[in-house]
Order: sequence, then C-alpha cells, then structure tokens
Amino acid sequence: MHEDILAESGNKKMGNSDENPSPWLERCFNRKCYITFLTGCYSCHWQYREWETAELGSCCCSWKEQFSYLCLIIAFVLSAIFLFVWAETSNEYNGFDWVVYLGTKRWFFWSIIMLSTAGILTAYTSLLLLIGAFLLWERIELYLHPCHKVLVLLVIALCSFLLSILNQYWRDKWLIAGLSLKVFAPFLHMSLITVMIIMSWPLAICVAHLESEVRIRRYKMEGYEHEVPESCNIFTRLRALQIAAGLPFLLILLCLYLMPLGIYSPCIMKKENLGPKPKFFGHRGAPMLAPENTMMSFEKAVEHGASGLETDVYLSWDEVPFLMHDYDLSRTTNIREVQPSSAYNHTANFNWTFLSTLNAGKWFIKHKPFFGMQPLSEADERRASSQTIPSLAELLELAKNEKKFVIFDLFGPPPNHPLRKNFVRRVVRVILDSKIEQRLIFWLPGYDRKYVRFMAPDFQHVGRLRTLEELASENMTIINVDYKRLFYSGLRHYKAAKIHINVYTVNEPWLFSLAWCYRINSVTTDNIQVLNQLSHPLFFMTPGNYTFIWFFMVSASAIIIGFVFCYHWIKELKKERWLEEATTAPAGLLNLETIREGTTMETEVPPQKPDVPPTKKGLKETKNTKGKS
Repeated sequence: MHEDILAESGNKKMGNSDENPSPWLERCFNRKCYITFLTGCYSCHWQYREWETAELGSCCCSWKEQFSYLCLIIAFVLSAIFLFVWAETSNEYNGFDWVVYLGTKRWFFWSIIMLSTAGILTAYTSLLLLIGAFLLWERIELYLHPCHKVLVLLVIALCSFLLSILNQYWRDKWLIAGLSLKVFAPFLHMSLITVMIIMSWPLAICVAHLESEVRIRRYKMEGYEHEVPESCNIFTRLRALQIAAGLPFLLILLCLYLMPLGIYSPCIMKKENLGPKPKFFGHRGAPMLAPENTMMSFEKAVEHGASGLETDVYLSWDEVPFLMHDYDLSRTTNIREVQPSSAYNHTANFNWTFLSTLNAGKWFIKHKPFFGMQPLSEADERRASSQTIPSLAELLELAKNEKKFVIFDLFGPPPNHPLRKNFVRRVVRVILDSKIEQRLIFWLPGYDRKYVRFMAPDFQHVGRLRTLEELASENMTIINVDYKRLFYSGLRHYKAAKIHINVYTVNEPWLFSLAWCYRINSVTTDNIQVLNQLSHPLFFMTPGNYTFIWFFMVSASAIIIGFVFCYHWIKELKKERWLEEATTAPAGLLNLETIREGTTMETEVPPQKPDVPPTKKGLKETKNTKGKS
C-alpha cells in the first residue's frame, strides 16, 4: 500500500504529462547517458542496458578484471613518473635533439615528441582510471575492453623501457628531478593539500553513505540478529570499506601537514642572505638569437649583458684555431651542398681557406634549433643567413674591445694532424698575439698547463670538479661544473673555500633561480635574453612568509574538510531519521505530506518491520522487489 501511495503522490508531485516532460524523466535520461558514456569508454558497450549492481560492501568484478585494473594503476604510475621526469629535464632538450641527430643525421624536435607522447600516455591511463573509479562508485561490474588491455600493457612496456634507458644511459637526469623538487617542493606541498580538499568531497559522501547504510541495516534487523547471524557479515565489510577509504586519506593528510618540517628549499631564506645575481657566460654566444659559434651570436650575447663568452675551438689543417662544436660540419654549415663527399669528415681535416667560405647561418634559419624561439626580425634573419665560421682571433678581438671574459673547450686534433702534439702551444700563441688582457682568459683545457702558466702567467686557470686539496695544489680558484652537481648540497664546501663556481648549461628560469639561491657566481647559458631579465629568483620566499602560508593552508584545509564531512554526515542522518519516522508511524497516519517529504530525499519508503522475522532468501526477494518498484 505504501508503494502505491508513493507512486501516486510521486506522479502528482512531479506532474507527469506528455506536454511537460518531468524532471524525473530528465534525471533518468541523464543517468542513462552517464552510465552509457562510462561503459562505452571503458568496455565499448555504447548501448544502454540495466546493469546489475553489486551489493554494497562486496566486490563488483572478477579477479581478472581486478588484475586488469591493477595493471591500469601501474600504467598510470609509470607514465606519470616518465612525464614528470621528462618535463623536468626541459633544460636538456637541445642536447637530446643533438644526440639523436648524431645517430639519425636529421634535425628534429625529438624531445617535444617524447614529451607529447608522455603526456598522451598519462592522459589516456588517468582517464581510464577515473572512468573505472566512477563505475566502481556505481557498483557496476568492470569489464575492460581487450583493446584497452592491450594498450595498457603496451604503456607499461614502453614506459618501463624508456625509464630503464634513462636509468642506464642518462642516469644524471634523475638529479634534475631532484633539483626541481628543491625549488618546487613548497608549492607542490600547497598544491597537494588543495587536491586533498577536493578529494574530501567524494570521500565524505562515500564514508557517510556507508555509515548510513550500516545504521539502516542494523535498524531493520533489530530483534532478529540471532535468527540471521550470517547477514551480519555485511557490517564487517561496510566497516572495512570505511576504514580502507578514510584511514589512508587521514594518514596522507597528516603527512602533508607535517611535510614542511622535512622540506629544505634553498629559495626559502631571508632577503639579506640572498647572494648577488650570477654573471652570464654566453654558451656559444646567444644561440637562441643567432647561429651558434658565429660572430653575430657573440655580439648578441654582449648586447644582452654577458660577462663572458663560451665557445669550442678546433685547429684547421693549416694551423688556424677556429670556432666549432661538432666533430663534423654537417649540422651547422652548408658543406653537404658544397662538398657532399666530405660532409662527415673530421672538422680539423680542412684548411682554413675552405672553412672560411662555408655558410654557418642558413641551417639556423631553416631548423630553428631551440623549441619556442622568438621569431627574428628581417634584418637579423638576413644577417644570420650570411654568417660564416669565425676564427679564434676574431672572437678575441671582440672580447678585447668589450672587456669580456673568454672560456673555451679545446679539442685535440685527430691522428696525423700537423699540430697533434703542439695544438695547445699554437692556441696560446694566437691568444698572446691578440694582445687581449691575460686576466680575461679563463683557461679550461687541462693539457700542458705548465707551459701555459709559463707563457701566460695571468691566465685564470679553471678546474673541473676536483677536491679542494687538488685545486689548492695547482693554485686554482675557479671551477666549471655541470649544474646537476648542485644536487649535492649546492657545492657548499667550494663556496666555503671561496672558490668561484661556474655551472653549465643553465637555460630554464627555475634552474637559474636555484643557482642564484645557492649563491653560484656565474652560469653558462643559451637563454641569456630571458635570464638577464629576472630581477629576483623565482619561487623565492622568506621563512616567515612560508610559515604563515603553511599554517594558513593547514587551518583552512582542516576547517573545509571537517565541514565537508560534517555536512554529508548530517545529510545522511536526516535520511536515517526519516526512515525511523516512516517505519514507526501507523499506516493510517502516514499522510501525503510525510510521503512527499520522504520522496525528496529517497525515491522509495523502506517497508515497516515485518511481524515475522525474514529469512535470508526473503531479504533478497524483498531487495529485488524494491529494486523493480
């Protein structure tokens, strides 16, 4: 009778008519679309059907589908790790593209292809994971389509392969991820707390609904537990679900609240402790503004405030030092057009008379070797397209006039070269003949240092990452090291010994900010036009500001999460009270207003306690009857 009254009152209340579609029909239609979308994306079942829902507290999929969902979680984790690591190594993208070019002899932004692939894999697995979670929420059986299963396994295999390659051949890139965490950890901490606030809403709904279900079931079974003890197992499962959902959330939230106690970020310091802005060495000039290792590139570096110029030196067959980075001329010159048969010969096997005629700028206009480069003006484009290979003497003339430091890698000639054994002495002679101030030369090559010290006593000798004792024994006060070495306490012991530290190659603003906070003296960069515009380190905070933000985030998140849980808890309690009122009231006193009020919260009125204790089979039949009605 209650069901008939409910149906009649529901029809009156919702106003079912052909002219005015009812909100109930609209909600039902939207739910059909929602379920169809979920099952279509996950299982490729795009036609709606009445899916059987599993009993609350029981598993709603087979062990095979559980294993598939576990594989999906693994695929998501691996793809997310690979995406994070590759995104944080953006400072190395140009170097990666160059390495791939050496193997393929084709210049392309392979690094961006890798980044896009990682993003697509992460988006694909995260979407499937989210859809599977929604299906579990609706207690609909999981059935991952075989195509998805194959793709998930391929994602696991591909990400595992790429991560193993990184670990085997590019292991120091893991240090870049560690460096990024030194800068981003405080902001990542705040972001994670925000994510926990968002996640608290569906979690609160789940926990409150489980609690309401437990109380309703207990109320229905009052007085009959001794006759149906096997039904009480559902209570254990429901409580276990509550603990499985709520306890990890609380533990993670507690860890996030205490995380600042274990965070060390060099960019959290007092303003008075911040060191001066690092000086710049233009890496092969300004290679984002002009072709690398050309006079235009070095002049652009000077225009943008470089304190020094970095380059690479080879010696031609006729004993002229010139500027070139690669072992052959194929990437940065037009030798494949001029002399294709010699395109991949060693750079030092050519005479200067031939080298000086090659074009060293058209490749730059064609390939634009750095991703996201700003377009050149027409004048700069014309100038760049006419650049040639410069000699070391030309660079020294520019440095002498502009009072800029010069640091360079000196590559030894190949066997049978006329200067195989005396190339250092030839380079020293060219430097001395240029009349540049000796103090402007940062001498990096380690060959024949005794001769260099004797002939040019005022050269500033630069060491690699060596012990302080070794540096002191050779009277070196400058070191040139890879920026990834900042991972190890920021080279603190070198700074304590007042060693001038230059790190290479720093292109990303966040990485330059980290070097600044570490009080690094100078950096070698490709991106001087951007880094020179920074007036203060990015992500810089004083300890007081960070402490205030920490306590504010903790307090605000605790209040919001507590409110969310209380709101949904009270909402479920109201449903429970209505159930008690509906089941205890006599049938004749159950007026229409009470029924209407109940239908706003639940679509059906639970039946009154039966006079006869129900059996297990009877409970199931009652449940099925309720579902059909």
